[in-house]
Amino acid sequence: MLLLAGAVPVENLPLIIGPVEVTSTGIQIDGHDLPINRGNEAMMTAACLICREYGVQAPVGLVAGDIGKRGGSIAIYNHLAEHLPEMGAKILTLHYVMPDLKLNKKVLATIDTMAEKPILIADAGSMYVAKAGGDSRYYDVFTPDLGETAFLADDKADHPSFTRGFIFHMEDDVPELIRRAYAGGNATPTMFVKGKVDYICQDGEIVDTIDQPSVETMEPIGGTGDLITGMISGLIHAGLTPLQACRIAGRVNRVAGELAQPTPATQIDKILHYLPEALAKVQQQLG
Repeated sequence: MLLLAGAVPVENLPLIIGPVEVTSTGIQIDGHDLPINRGNEAMMTAACLICREYGVQAPVGLVAGDIGKRGGSIAIYNHLAEHLPEMGAKILTLHYVMPDLKLNKKVLATIDTMAEKPILIADAGSMYVAKAGGDSRYYDVFTPDLGETAFLADDKADHPSFTRGFIFHMEDDVPELIRRAYAGGNATPTMFVKGKVDYICQDGEIVDTIDQPSVETMEPIGGTGDLITGMISGLIHAGLTPLQACRIAGRVNRVAGELAQPTPATQIDKILHYLPEALAKVQQQLG
């Protein structure tokens, strides 16, 4: 089972869990409709579409409302810490949550008790707390953008906002940031670095780069990185290795952007509409 966990910006939404269904306006979990905007909803939609195309079971969503007051994020951490072993998750993707070192370590302690540990994928707040707590070794895939890669490369910073200036300004030397992240033990075996050029890394080495098609108008569209995380999750659920999943997801994201012919005003749901067609094109290209 693919379990997707994270908070959504809906005030007073209780913890809900259930199969994720794609609707005409967004997604539905346990009877609750969540509109596609960006963040977890976009990530979950992308994962669902990939699972549908590969004919595998839809992912299960675990979400709670959190508008910055931490309650929803705390509920997610606690539910995972108390119930993850019985949930049957083979893959667990952790996305937007308010970082909490103590509670995240509680979840990881639970995972340590499991005979079969799930593949762990993290982005955004879940990646921040993993790195800040010195716990990157537990995870299998990170999907940082360039600013987040600089944070991973800084062995002193405990939040992206505190990344030291001389490292933050090394964004023109992405290979060096990647090298530093691995050298400091703050990277995962497989890592997808998102940017104008996407870097795919395996065990400390850059094994692939993706820069085509280049759709500059995608840059200001919020949520495109969330699609990559969702697609990687769905592809691994469909039986691909993390490395294979990264290679396909990065290309699909760019082709979907090209098909959508976006403007800076384009919303993420338009890009999502083209994911199945883009997947078919990429599969044909890769043979």
